[in-house]
Amino acid sequence: PHFNPQIPHLSPMKFQFALFLFLCVSVILFFSNHTLCITTEEGFKEAPKFYNSPTCKTIIFHTNEQCSIEAVHVAMTLDVSYIRGSMAAILSVLQHSSCPENIVFHFITSASKRSSTTVLNRIITNSFPYLKYQIYPFNDEPVAGLISTSIRSALDCPLNYARTYLADLLPFCITRVVYLDSDLILVDDIAKLAATPLRSNTVIAAPEYCGANFSIYFTPSFWSNPSLSLTFANREACYFNTGVMVIDLERWRSGDYTTMIREWMELQKRMRIYELGSLPPFLLVFAGRITPVDHRWNQHGLGGDNFRGLCRDLHPGPVSLLHWSGKGKPWARLDANRPCPLDALWAPYDLLKTRFALES
Repeated sequence: PHFNPQIPHLSPMKFQFALFLFLCVSVILFFSNHTLCITTEEGFKEAPKFYNSPTCKTIIFHTNEQCSIEAVHVAMTLDVSYIRGSMAAILSVLQHSSCPENIVFHFITSASKRSSTTVLNRIITNSFPYLKYQIYPFNDEPVAGLISTSIRSALDCPLNYARTYLADLLPFCITRVVYLDSDLILVDDIAKLAATPLRSNTVIAAPEYCGANFSIYFTPSFWSNPSLSLTFANREACYFNTGVMVIDLERWRSGDYTTMIREWMELQKRMRIYELGSLPPFLLVFAGRITPVDHRWNQHGLGGDNFRGLCRDLHPGPVSLLHWSGKGKPWARLDANRPCPLDALWAPYDLLKTRFALES
């Protein structure tokens, strides 16, 4: 027997309504797919090329350009979810540098996401065709096994821990690097920060905040255990933010500080001694043992707290770097039409193409 499906009869009004729904869904799907593309390879504008001022030292870069000791070396992580912030940060560094051609970027990506690394590399090349940079895949799988859940899921990304491994990832010929997070912009010459003289007994230089309540970064079980709390004995331990650091890689390597940080992370897996992602292990090793940097180099907390991301004002004093640390990110708040007042300072560095300027 033949199968004759019964096609229901639609009245003209129902047919028009169904056609309208079909067109609406098609338009939504088209633009949602286009939006996805916009945030990846084709979504960013090409940045202008920036040139050295006449007073800059001429550095002749050869094939192994990342090894120049006279260049300013900047390390950042690259991730698809934060690439928009990274692009703005790169642009701000170049735009405010007196010698932008003497800057070399070192980008760390997740080795477990090879396809993402290919896309990120293409984005950087397309928007900054003259940029001197190198990409280093970070083997994040072993690190993932050491990560304990924190108060905000975004802090648990293994790539957040790549800063602990910079001394191993970067070529040994690089002796000093400026590490920057992706949620910040500079409004001053990064060479000034890179030239920070480190004290003879320190490995890191960073803005230090001794007025902050240092005890909140560790659990009551940590402070109640004498063998643990004595870690800070004879140390004037203060909070510092690991999103902006000048690191002496030679001293780091000779002191094997990566192993020290890993040991604290291993202890955290056995007994919970802190709550806040990759920051506390750094504090355990370095707090009270860093070279303090002027606070102008980290006007931090502009993303609000780690729960609600409320708007915050600038701290008193001059500004060389604005840092949207905390839950709220300027690009997300701008897209949602709920920006904080200071997000307007980030917007001029946003290289994302607007949806109303799509090429046909």
